[in-house]
Amino acid sequence: MKIGDIEIKWLGHAGFLIKNSALIYIDPYKINDDSEKADLILLTHSHYDHCSIEDLEKIIKEGTKIIAPPDCQSKLTRFNVPIKLEIIEPNQEITFGSVKISAIPAYNTDKQFHEKNEHWVGYVVKMNDVIVYHAGDTDVIPEMKNLTGYKHSGITFIALLPVGGRYTMTAEEAAEAAEIIKPSIAIPMHYGTIIGSEEDAEEFVQLCKEKGIDTLILKKDS
Repeated sequence: MKIGDIEIKWLGHAGFLIKNSALIYIDPYKINDDSEKADLILLTHSHYDHCSIEDLEKIIKEGTKIIAPPDCQSKLTRFNVPIKLEIIEPNQEITFGSVKISAIPAYNTDKQFHEKNEHWVGYVVKMNDVIVYHAGDTDVIPEMKNLTGYKHSGITFIALLPVGGRYTMTAEEAAEAAEIIKPSIAIPMHYGTIIGSEEDAEEFVQLCKEKGIDTLILKKDS
């Protein structure tokens, strides 16, 4: 999808590519071997399907900056190409050129796959008049209420929300999160690879429609 000069591509699972003046990847997993090289990579947590060394090696170049929580650090010392690594924790903000990146807490409330004390994150990426929230692996959490202020006149606020269930939100829970966040557009993710199906994405869209929330299912980039 394109919004002005910003393009957002779904790479499958929880992976996305945001293209504007820079190439920004979030949680690349099982991406194409010939994928474009990254200027910036955002990793939400250390699980293999979000911090995938095999996939990162496809897109790093000399000087690529990787932003990640502390427990990703040991994995990210294996590259032969010199990169720049910056550690981030919930509620911190980092600037990359004209882009501002805020780390948002991401955790489970009723299961133990992603515990709050791990300090794993989602990201808010602010680019001029477009803001993208990648929720990471999370349930509906109280901190989502802090995101409601991002939607205002002249701003397109896009929320990328996991819908696959078991490890994260179900479609129904993700629609609840969308109702709290109130994005301009809600996009389902975290389905179709390890857990979740297209039916989960479609259920999410239908539930959001009933709540008056605009949604879009992105076709996987190939």
